Amino acid sequence: MKLLRLSRTPVGIPTFAFFLCLLLVNWLPAHASPQEAASQKEAPSQPAATAKYVGSETCKTCHEDMYKNWEKTPHWKTTYSTDAGPEKQGCEACHGPGQAHVEGGGDKTKIFRFNDASAAKISERCLTCHTYGEEHSNFARSAHLLNGVSCIDCHSPHHAKESQHLMKAAQPQLCYGCHLETKQQFSRPFHHRVNEGLVKCSDCHNPHGGFLARQLRATAAQDMLCFKCHQEKAGPFVYEHPAVKVEGCVSCHTPHGSSNARLLKRSQVNLLCLECHSFTVDQPIPVTPSFHNQAQKYQACTLCHTQIHGSNFDQFFFK
Repeated sequence: MKLLRLSRTPVGIPTFAFFLCLLLVNWLPAHASPQEAASQKEAPSQPAATAKYVGSETCKTCHEDMYKNWEKTPHWKTTYSTDAGPEKQGCEACHGPGQAHVEGGGDKTKIFRFNDASAAKISERCLTCHTYGEEHSNFARSAHLLNGVSCIDCHSPHHAKESQHLMKAAQPQLCYGCHLETKQQFSRPFHHRVNEGLVKCSDCHNPHGGFLARQLRATAAQDMLCFKCHQEKAGPFVYEHPAVKVEGCVSCHTPHGSSNARLLKRSQVNLLCLECHSFTVDQPIPVTPSFHNQAQKYQACTLCHTQIHGSNFDQFFFK
């Protein structure tokens, strides 16, 4: 009986207030004034984000010199050929919306300025477009970015000295600006012809990063880069030289320059070979036999072991 009485209890004040609020919510929009209704309809027609962009022609009124340099670059062709919105068009594709900058009388704090930004922020902005493909996809892990080198340290969107890739200077002089230790290696008697312009630093290294040490590139078969030019050394061979497979070509060669005609790490061949094939006890690497004469005229090990990179016929790399 108590349950029956509870079910017949009149509706309480809280419940009545809820239904009254619901009725007002549905009634007010239908009876709003004409001015309020018009303002509600006009609000969505002008998105706030779109209103922040002013277009490159507005930028040109103050930055005419930069605009003239920029319109000759691939950036101008790319940003004006796209069907994307204003955030991908013209100057504001890189510097961000310029309305606040213009209304502030050229206030530099109201727009993105690359000269004031950190290397990480600069590179992040460039990678919004240049993030696809093998060339730039690993820049986030590159040694350049980790050492505070940004895109504009090598590239100049407005005042490039080289038309290709908008570089600030031609290779190798651009690379020598930081890598002075490498510059002197290319001045040695025997070197890869980088200074002569036959080989470029970027032929071997990917300045935008990679998975290999020294940001080295790899061949199409993912072999060591040296095999791209020195294919006869690639193999596979029946008898492999372990040093080549374990440490690579740099176990014996210094690629930038050397006092040895074969770009070896040591001036004399036997001194290089004896670093591994020495007279030691319990060494897994084959040692130099005692009957080998180390007199001056016999010092070049490769006089007999001619196929030192690998052989299909002899385990001692004889001819």
